[in-house]
Amino acid sequence: MTVPATRPTRLIALMNQKGGVGKTTTTVNLSAAFARAGRRTLLVDLDPQAHASLHVGVDPDGVESSVYDVMLDPAFDVRSAIRVVSDNLSILPAQTDMAAAESELSSEQDRFIRLRRALESLGDTYEFVMMDCPPSLGLLTISGLAAAREVLIPMQAHFLALQGVGKLLETVTLVTGGINPRLLVSGVILCAHDPGTMHAREVVSDLDQFFDSARGKQVPWRHARVYRPAIRRNIKLAECPSYGRTIFDYAPEASGAVDYAALAGVLLADWDAMLARQADPSGTAVVVREVGAGSGSTAEVRA
Repeated sequence: MTVPATRPTRLIALMNQKGGVGKTTTTVNLSAAFARAGRRTLLVDLDPQAHASLHVGVDPDGVESSVYDVMLDPAFDVRSAIRVVSDNLSILPAQTDMAAAESELSSEQDRFIRLRRALESLGDTYEFVMMDCPPSLGLLTISGLAAAREVLIPMQAHFLALQGVGKLLETVTLVTGGINPRLLVSGVILCAHDPGTMHAREVVSDLDQFFDSARGKQVPWRHARVYRPAIRRNIKLAECPSYGRTIFDYAPEASGAVDYAALAGVLLADWDAMLARQADPSGTAVVVREVGAGSGSTAEVRA
């Protein structure tokens, strides 16, 4: 498989307007999994609650600058606010002051694209940029969607959460209609999942059918899918933020670590296959092993 010498940046916004669904947990632990796989990853905390920052051991009250400065001042050097967390993992942290950004920037015409410009200034420093959007559809979330190339939706397999996906897709459609026409929905990540319940199975089946029905249509979710494996309910995932650690540092043998590592493997396999297709002008088949998709499982992708 031929891979470009310079790898482009994959910009992903993780969003869900419902709180408590595993959005921050997923953003942080997927970022950590990418970093562990040797991929340079930047975690961007766009939530004024600063939970992603706390999750990786960064005290929002102790940082001199944050994503808030990036949003407030177009001339601000984003690199000065980025902090290294571990090998291949850095964070652009949040501060509680960010809650004021909505009103402070209301009259600025470029308010929605300031984050995008700042991230573009980083060039190819990072292969993955993971943006943890707040559970609302205000300025900070729209800024994340304006900067991203794709959206991942962490959710729990509940009926009301299923209804909320429709609202999220409406928001993405609005963004693609003006601010960011290139934005696509990659899919749904199931969190705190219990596959043993009939209700969960029905919700997942409905999601599968919904995304299948969008194939070939000119909608931002035409390539979306429900990602497997789902992230099983695991108390260790709830515990590790209080220690400022990812699941891989806190409980590497727990099911939460196993599931996020496997899911990261699937996302990386998809990404590497796409890069290989772009680098292979012959159009020959590229075969990649899907990590976590089952023993000996492969997927054949043709250019």
